[in-house]
Amino acid sequence: MRKRQNYRRKRSSQHTEMRSPPQKVIYGVKAVSEILKNRPGLVHRVVFQKGAGRVELYELQKIVKRLHIHYQQLDARMLEQHAPNHGGVLAFCHEQETLSWEQVLPDLNAVFVNEKSSVVAVMANIEDPRNLGASLRSCLALGVKTVLMPAKGMCGLTPAVVRSSAGTLSKLQICRPNNLEKALEDLSQIGYKLVGLDGYGESALARVDFSGHNVIIVGGEDRGLPPYMRKQCDAVARIPMALDAHSYNASVALSLALYECARQQGFTGLQELAVINIE
Repeated sequence: MRKRQNYRRKRSSQHTEMRSPPQKVIYGVKAVSEILKNRPGLVHRVVFQKGAGRVELYELQKIVKRLHIHYQQLDARMLEQHAPNHGGVLAFCHEQETLSWEQVLPDLNAVFVNEKSSVVAVMANIEDPRNLGASLRSCLALGVKTVLMPAKGMCGLTPAVVRSSAGTLSKLQICRPNNLEKALEDLSQIGYKLVGLDGYGESALARVDFSGHNVIIVGGEDRGLPPYMRKQCDAVARIPMALDAHSYNASVALSLALYECARQQGFTGLQELAVINIE
């Protein structure tokens, strides 16, 4: 019997967003309203004071809902930990602005039409900022230009992610679609092949055909590949490993899959350096 490979890490008992929140916190109705109006892609989540009962907070919550931004209602003492004069609302912001699906889809459609091959990476519910940063670093190194992540339920683009990505974050298109399932369906209809990574995958990674245009999907540390994503996949690949090993880290599994994809595509667009920095 084949041993299961989870491609995940043990989950911390603390919630990721509270353990490693984005560095920048904006507070107060006016300030939060301005950033939602002018740069909504920077906002990771919004926290409202529970039971505040103020009309302006209710109106602001309607704006947040319309923008499909993750929000919570918490006791005032929780908000005070981040800003004593919070005014009933906090906005936690990414280090880099994320793009909407409407901004990214035309680019991916053009790539499919005009280029022979490409690869898009999807990271579902990765919670460890170091894991996410390492994944992004591998994406850039192995030819990925666009990365998709769920709009909520995973780590934000925190300072720890920026450090772990070794400066690669600003060179990637990061998109967090409001409906990731629909985004994957759009890519499938264009003609992209969806390949998921799972220890119970039907195909060995080396036997998957990565010619043409591909979307490689890796799950989170605790939950693995979401069932709805698995159903959407054209292929679900497993990666061989020693029997005594427990699992692959999600970033390692993604890196191996991206390398195999690049190898089959003849390392198109990649440069083999005489001196390679290994940190």
